[in-house]
Amino acid sequence: MLRIYNTLSRSVEEFRSIVPHFVGMYSCGPTVYDFQHIGHMRRYVGDDILIRALRFNDFNIHHVMNITDVGHLVSDNDTGEDKMDKGAKKFGLSVWEIAKKFEEQFKDSCELLNVALPKELMHATDYIPEQIDLVKRLEDKGFTYKTEDGIYFDTSKFPKYFDFSHQNPDELKAGIRVEMGEKKNVSDFALWKFSFSSGRSFDSAQDGIASQRQMEWNSPWGKGFPGWHIECSAMSMKALGNHFDIHTGGIDHINIHHTNEIAQSEAVTSKKFANYWIHHAFLTVDGQKMSKSLGNFYTVEDVVEKGFDPIALRYLYLQTHYRQEMNFTWESLEGAQNALERLRNIIEGWEGEGEEDPKTLQIFMDSVNDDLNMPQALAVIWDLTRSDLPDNVKKATLFRMDELMGLNLASGGRQPVIPEVVQQLLKDREIARNSKDFATSDNLRLEILKFGFDVIDTPLGQKVKSASK
Repeated sequence: MLRIYNTLSRSVEEFRSIVPHFVGMYSCGPTVYDFQHIGHMRRYVGDDILIRALRFNDFNIHHVMNITDVGHLVSDNDTGEDKMDKGAKKFGLSVWEIAKKFEEQFKDSCELLNVALPKELMHATDYIPEQIDLVKRLEDKGFTYKTEDGIYFDTSKFPKYFDFSHQNPDELKAGIRVEMGEKKNVSDFALWKFSFSSGRSFDSAQDGIASQRQMEWNSPWGKGFPGWHIECSAMSMKALGNHFDIHTGGIDHINIHHTNEIAQSEAVTSKKFANYWIHHAFLTVDGQKMSKSLGNFYTVEDVVEKGFDPIALRYLYLQTHYRQEMNFTWESLEGAQNALERLRNIIEGWEGEGEEDPKTLQIFMDSVNDDLNMPQALAVIWDLTRSDLPDNVKKATLFRMDELMGLNLASGGRQPVIPEVVQQLLKDREIARNSKDFATSDNLRLEILKFGFDVIDTPLGQKVKSASK
């Protein structure tokens, strides 16, 4: 039976679903205003492993994920610049173009890492009515108040507010370094922000000059936009109901985002929101926080451009427990790629069809079910390669285990999924070649090479293979 660490109880618990053999799971998805980096993607690989583990334990899963394509403010204190507007200015595009651009980048990264996205990707901009309705219900129940710049949740009306984060409200108040404005309590948060008041925009105006927001909607309180936290409550309850099994996210979501989700959701329904809260730890690079200013901000595409197999990055993620901080270095990635290649080479020598070894599979699942102990699960795989079992039994057992690991070992692992961006480049290149525009064709081949793929022209058309390192 799967045992998993639950942030709600601060302990490892046996997983029991509300409905036998069925799991409702909500994942906090990306805010698509900039690139998703390898730290973000570690978390989505972690969610993918969780889903595979649940399936191994005979659960059917209804998995949904939000795409935050609506602007919200950069800081957790409901102040600052709108993230979508910030991305639009940075890249010289509209907020709608930015959202599309970086959603595709996220999807491509998932494909490269063999992360299966849910069929239900819920875009925040598609659920504005549900978010407005949720705020209205909170207002009707007396949990809100109005300020000059928005509608706020009054955390003093929800006595359990600090139970999830275990924060001390007195220490929080003492450590605050921002202006309270009209907020009644330092922990209160915006449910709906007004676009304008007294002729100015709260989030993007400078020197009192109003600036038109690209994303805003009419509401019972005036034109504006939703606060960050309200979207996840509205969409998860829309898809999974008021009470569901699992909610996942990064550890940075615990103190504010997920605490606020619980407060507003349970205030409305008077029911427990989610039974299990699963959080993934951070990734550092060379022992430092990832930052563009430090030159250590890397995407999956950067990994591919340096000649690494993206599945080697997935392998590297699995070497560190999901609740432990992981330190990324290019040397460690090279080590992971070498280990993956050794494993692939070993498998190539195994011939014939065989039966799975139940004893080894049980040892493997005992590791996985111990709070997703993937480093130990990897050790079981290597122990299998050195065992005295017949090669055909080893192969059958390893391929079964890889259904959970997601390393594509059964296919040799050397044909990673071609992301949509590369597929489009291939189509463009084929058009250029048919038009005898060989200069454009050559340039497109170089673009394809940046994503780790090489193109071979044959009498039957273009053939694609992974570029050698």
